[in-house]
Amino acid sequence: MGGLWLAAGKLEVPSSVDGGSSVGNNGSTMPLKLSDKKLAVLGAGKLGGILLRAYLRQKLFTSKRVTATVKHGEKATSIGGELKVFVTTDNRKAVKGADIVLLGVKPQVIAEVLKEIAPEVSEKTLVISVAASVPTSYLEQHLGAKVPVIRAMPNTPAAVGCGMTGICRGAHAGPEHLEIARAMFDAVGRTVVVDEKNMDAVTGLSASGPAFAYIILESLAEAGVKVGLPRDVATLLAAQTMKGAASVVLETGEHPAQLKDAVTTPAGCTIDGILELEEGKLRVTLIKAVVKATSRAGELLFEK
Repeated sequence: MGGLWLAAGKLEVPSSVDGGSSVGNNGSTMPLKLSDKKLAVLGAGKLGGILLRAYLRQKLFTSKRVTATVKHGEKATSIGGELKVFVTTDNRKAVKGADIVLLGVKPQVIAEVLKEIAPEVSEKTLVISVAASVPTSYLEQHLGAKVPVIRAMPNTPAAVGCGMTGICRGAHAGPEHLEIARAMFDAVGRTVVVDEKNMDAVTGLSASGPAFAYIILESLAEAGVKVGLPRDVATLLAAQTMKGAASVVLETGEHPAQLKDAVTTPAGCTIDGILELEEGKLRVTLIKAVVKATSRAGELLFEK
């Protein structure tokens, strides 16, 4: 399995992984019929709720074949009424008869949840986990019965269809299971298949990354205010500029360094700004932030 790499100054994507494209964007992979599958979403809170709403909105799954769980009964009633799906606080009840189980619970409670649902899953059940730091081997050990497992790490921009998800498969999952997971996460953005050893790095970069980007965006907007722009205008300029820059990288495949050089004219204003960034060690600080977040991701499972 592989991911993205740089070649000849361009962002390259492997043409196939286990028989299919490794990066999708809202349906770029072969469409799969999932509407006849029964889906159980355990932990329909922030991330689980984002994914569930996207699936229902895009009719990837039908509401009558979806169950979900939350921790509190009042919230179950509220979400069930809003989404027109069966929502309960009983994980075992929710997964009974499910074809696909999406684990959206926190790493700290994953062992308890796996113990609850193990009697109801089998080798015919696909379990997809978005719990940060939890390896497929841990899931397989607690589920037993050679249950196929996919580990995924999406991020919060999935809420607006611009998510980035890294996925990998466990020992009992085949290419067909990978394709199902890929279709589910392509529905909320882009998907890349990586080796499991790189999943904590995915967490540190793309899952934590939006928070880092928001800090940069906020700082750019504050700078705009400093030089005389109204705050709403400065925020719009900063946000659209960041979105545009990212879009150029994705759509052209050009290396970010080459694109930076194209903006940086000799003796112009941009190079003076870049010198300030370099003096402030922005580059090394961002690198260290991702390294630290990656390291932290590997510790979450074992905390209570």
